[in-house]
Amino acid sequence: MKRIASLFLLVAGLATPVVAHHSFSMFDMQKEATIEGTVREFQWTNPHIFIELVVDGSGGPQNYTIEGATPGVLRKQGWKFNSLKPGDKVVVKFHPLKYGKNGGGLISVTKDGTVLG
Repeated sequence: MKRIASLFLLVAGLATPVVAHHSFSMFDMQKEATIEGTVREFQWTNPHIFIELVVDGSGGPQNYTIEGATPGVLRKQGWKFNSLKPGDKVVVKFHPLKYGKNGGGLISVTKDGTVLG
């Protein structure tokens, strides 16, 4: 019995921890969309950043939520926690949500004619 317990502890100690992560299956990765809007909020948070946009539509202003990579990944691409501020005018390219709501997965952001990152 001691041998089995020792073996179990050894195997458990050598096991590599699994890091949980959600999938991007909610985004239609075969499609791209582009919108022009005003930043309402920029959330520099783990596990992913979020850009809340207000986009003028035919029926009035519409809110979009764009999900991006982790702050660590974006930092390596030149982004900072203050890269976007409320009121900034931006052009966002993204993979739209599959179920048709306003939002998607970030591809790129252009601000003042410059692509961030």
